[in-house]
Amino acid sequence: MSPEPFRLLADDFAFLEGPRWYRGALWVSDITGGKLYRVSEDGQRETLCEVAHRSSGIGFLPDGTPVIASMVDRKLMRVIDGRLVLHADLSALAPADLNDLVVDHRGRVYVGNFGYDLFGGASAAPADLFVVEPDGRARVAASGLDFPNGVVLKDGGNTLVIAESWSNRLTAFVRDGDGALLERRVYADLGERQPDGICIDHEGGIWVPCFNTGEVLRVLDGGVVTDRLSVGGKRAVACQLGGDDGRTLFCCTFDGPPSDLMTGKRLAAIYTTRVAIPGGGCNVE
Repeated sequence: MSPEPFRLLADDFAFLEGPRWYRGALWVSDITGGKLYRVSEDGQRETLCEVAHRSSGIGFLPDGTPVIASMVDRKLMRVIDGRLVLHADLSALAPADLNDLVVDHRGRVYVGNFGYDLFGGASAAPADLFVVEPDGRARVAASGLDFPNGVVLKDGGNTLVIAESWSNRLTAFVRDGDGALLERRVYADLGERQPDGICIDHEGGIWVPCFNTGEVLRVLDGGVVTDRLSVGGKRAVACQLGGDDGRTLFCCTFDGPPSDLMTGKRLAAIYTTRVAIPGGGCNVE
């Protein structure tokens, strides 16, 4: 089947990131709105908790406990009964805001950071990707990344793929049994397109929202694009496969210039379409 045009699911958000499909609902961070939401397939939203220091990436530990990136204070927080509880403090490792993350089946969390004070106007700088063990111990997993952003695991967890937004590419690593990242290579060169929050389907295709062009692409290893969608002049920020059969593609959008991202203006929304190849929410490896 060819993907259908995107349809509005829910709007009146500020700046959405980190969508994850888990246990029958879409979880999503409203960065400047200061909230973590759970959104149903019919667009109804529930506020799960307030996040004072801006939240981004979301994942789930093996016991089902949600974990989020608290961006400004550079901590990973577990969400327990509507409260934020410290999981790992990365402030000594990360020089700037934490960003997106992925959790493996053992409970290891891979989380990136900006590398520099993006919203404060600092000059761009290379950044690290960190790996956090289930007990909270953290270390650098990969260095020299150009604004590491969305991240997925594939090939049974043996491959990690991350979006490098400012280099317009997806980058892959081989992952060993201890969680180390080896054999860095270019997974897909996206030309002039800036990848943001990515997701993966059951055949290994990666859906890539392109922030600067408003496109959402399905990309294979090597850079072949099999599907190309548009969010109609808006900015494509992050996407996730989910729904009852895994074939609903959720896309977070922003309908304004980059200068409005941190203003709190209610310019963000969630759109959906139907695709041929299902995903498994945020648990695909």
